[in-house]
Amino acid sequence: MFGFLNVYKPAGMTSHDVVAVLRRITKIKQIGHTGTLDPFAEGVLPVCIGKATRLIEYLSDDKAYIATVQFGSSTTTYDIEGDIVNSSDKKVDLEGIEKNLEFFKGDIEQIPPIFSAIKVKGKKLYEYAREGKDVEIQPRKVNISKLEIKKFDKEKQQLSLMIECSKGTYIRSIANDLGEKLGVYAHLIKLERIKAGDFNLEDSINLNLLDTKEKVLENLIYPTQKLNFPTYELTEEEKIKVSNGMALTITDDFNSLTPIKLMYKGELTAIGRIVKNQLKCEKVFI
Repeated sequence: MFGFLNVYKPAGMTSHDVVAVLRRITKIKQIGHTGTLDPFAEGVLPVCIGKATRLIEYLSDDKAYIATVQFGSSTTTYDIEGDIVNSSDKKVDLEGIEKNLEFFKGDIEQIPPIFSAIKVKGKKLYEYAREGKDVEIQPRKVNISKLEIKKFDKEKQQLSLMIECSKGTYIRSIANDLGEKLGVYAHLIKLERIKAGDFNLEDSINLNLLDTKEKVLENLIYPTQKLNFPTYELTEEEKIKVSNGMALTITDDFNSLTPIKLMYKGELTAIGRIVKNQLKCEKVFI
């Protein structure tokens, strides 16, 4: 079994829980996910099965979310699972929200939540938080390519946003920081990932439906469908060379910065790259 699954992760489970369930069902240990989702969040979670775990680094890593922000209070975790630490009776309006959202578009610096898995001095931030220890958190550069208001309920003081962003963006931090900009505090109460690279919400399958190995196999996506770079068709002689770790001398004009899919009779044989006018393999699957 070799390929990707576009799993819809339900709220209440960790990304690792999803992997554990699939390992139990398929009896395959070599399973991994791309792009962790917080337990309270739901949505698209790409999963790699078998040798496809070696392809994670080649997958597109931009993300898209629908996020619901609650104004009026902030929490320790910046989301609904944390303890309330600040509150305000001040109300926000749509005009104020629109004005302040401009600060979050494009390339920005973002301070991750203390309750996150980022490591500082070899230790995860949430471990410092649980021990009540102070730690300096460095800002990270992220890109918000799209930030749109989907709905604003003035009475409930709830805002729904559609966010397209780069890998490593914390949507919880956007909610918290927006609340601070508006002077009313805020936290995230719902989060749904609708896109992860080339994996979309419309094509995802709920984890609950993947209850047998046959169902998993039925929904498996062959890797070449999600690897968006050039293809090179191998001859039988070239396939033998590749299987022995040898580089190929080819006449095709490929960009040296772009990975190349090496195919033989419709099967993914290797991932290669042009190095000093030769096609050298980075990953071999035979």
